[in-house]
Amino acid sequence: MQITLDVNGESRTADVDEDTPLLWVLRESLGLTGTKFGCGIAACGACTVHINGTAMRSCSVPASAMQGQKITTIEGLAPKEQPHKLQAAWIAHQVPQCGYCQSGMIMAAAALLARNPHPSDDEISAEVTNICRCGTYERVRRAIHSVAQAPTEGGAP
Repeated sequence: MQITLDVNGESRTADVDEDTPLLWVLRESLGLTGTKFGCGIAACGACTVHINGTAMRSCSVPASAMQGQKITTIEGLAPKEQPHKLQAAWIAHQVPQCGYCQSGMIMAAAALLARNPHPSDDEISAEVTNICRCGTYERVRRAIHSVAQAPTEGGAP
């Protein structure tokens, strides 16, 4: 079936089976490989994208159900020339080690900060449930707090 998706503000078309997970359409059909495959059962969060601003694990959502929704991947979070504040904070706080889970974790953190600009550690732990094999969770919290405490332009992190 041919589906049309709004991905990173662009209309994109793919010819896929109707039950193909969004993750595979993004990666294989559209070439957006920043969204990673980790577990395939929505447990690890490596495949996290935004659907209408809400963090969602794309491995468990049929792409056909996403027609008419606004999908944002890590590639669409911010222009390469001007990284998102979280991407800069990730570097400043040396969050990544292997880096595999980081795009999904940044997407989860961005959705959290859009809803709650000053989260507590407990709120971060409850909302950013991505699994990081390297265990950099404390650095993740520090990076998120550094963005939450920074002055924002236009009121959004």
